[in-house]
Amino acid sequence: MKENLVYMLCCSNHHYYTGWTNDFIKRMSSHQKGTAAHYTRAFVPKAIVYIEVFETRSEAMRKEAQIKKMTRSQKEMMIHEHEASTSAFLKEHPFQFE
Repeated sequence: MKENLVYMLCCSNHHYYTGWTNDFIKRMSSHQKGTAAHYTRAFVPKAIVYIEVFETRSEAMRKEAQIKKMTRSQKEMMIHEHEASTSAFLKEHPFQFE
């Protein structure tokens, strides 16, 4: 079963890109190849800094919209609060940007 999740990437310009997916590895591979989003084509992702899994697609999409309205400091606080769960997810689904 595919998981609905929201993620944040730290990009080469030190800004965060937020997105959602139900196929984590495929989406991260697309970001790495430069085929996922115009933003990550211009500002290459360097690290996955936040992941949160949701039951439904609509919950994930709502959270993505909420994050996109946050300030940088609010995003950084959320990244810190979810550090353990993000690390646990990445241990189960390893992915590294080159």
